[in-house]
Amino acid sequence: MVEDKTIGGRLFQAVNFTLLTIIALVTVLPFLHVVAGSFTTSAEMAMKKFILVPTIWSWDAYKFIFSTDTIFRAMSVSIGVTAFGTVFSMFTTALMAYGLSRRDLDGRRAVMFLVVFTMLFSGGLIPTFLVVKELGMIDSYLALIIPSAISAFNLIILKNFFQNIPEGLEESAKIDGCNDFGILFRIVLPLSMPAIATISLFYAVTYWNTYLSAILYLDDSAKWPIQVLLRQIVVLASGLDYSSELDASVPPPDQSVKMAVIVVATLPILIVYPFLQKHFAKGALIGSIKG
Repeated sequence: MVEDKTIGGRLFQAVNFTLLTIIALVTVLPFLHVVAGSFTTSAEMAMKKFILVPTIWSWDAYKFIFSTDTIFRAMSVSIGVTAFGTVFSMFTTALMAYGLSRRDLDGRRAVMFLVVFTMLFSGGLIPTFLVVKELGMIDSYLALIIPSAISAFNLIILKNFFQNIPEGLEESAKIDGCNDFGILFRIVLPLSMPAIATISLFYAVTYWNTYLSAILYLDDSAKWPIQVLLRQIVVLASGLDYSSELDASVPPPDQSVKMAVIVVATLPILIVYPFLQKHFAKGALIGSIKG
């Protein structure tokens, strides 16, 4: 890109840089406040409305959260559901997206209409619950994965990405004796890593934030993912006698424990995102172009 050295160009860059810096600060400051608040004493949280650097550093909130091995069990459940769910969703989404990306597929338009229709209308909470119940998935981790295995939005993005791959590559593979599965796994998917990384992140965030499905379908509290357990911690920290899963001998530091809850629930995704960030923008933009 050629740098604009005119006065107007430099002025535009200065204003643009200033505005973007302000927007970045507005975005980052609330998160810094949450992190600082999780290390703050209850007295300081009550005195100050906004904290960036605690006067006295305290680990009481994290001691309360990790006062029992229940938190580690819930973390392992969320990690397992997220890992397996993301792999399963990517596998099924890639298979369907590749089929719909083939312009010679009979009934392609009708299937795409049904996919788009689900983005506008859904069966509703009660019919979905009845389907899950009849399939015998109540109190099973499958209830957190199967009903949301394929996202119509992610499917369309991946399909459009597949359509941008030159047809000549697939024709060359067919001449070499490759079948459809071979073309998908040996040619299409390796060339689609930006889209794969992007959609994987979308699915991972969705599974990690699973809350309502766990509340509806999981009766055993030992199977709760981290989001549900942290919700109970917040309720208990608010002064309500809710859960016997936590160590009552460790007093909750009220507001600071809520801040720590947000940090614990957000940190795993923040750790994963930098590894996928370089593919994220490219995959989302290319997949959004109509093919």
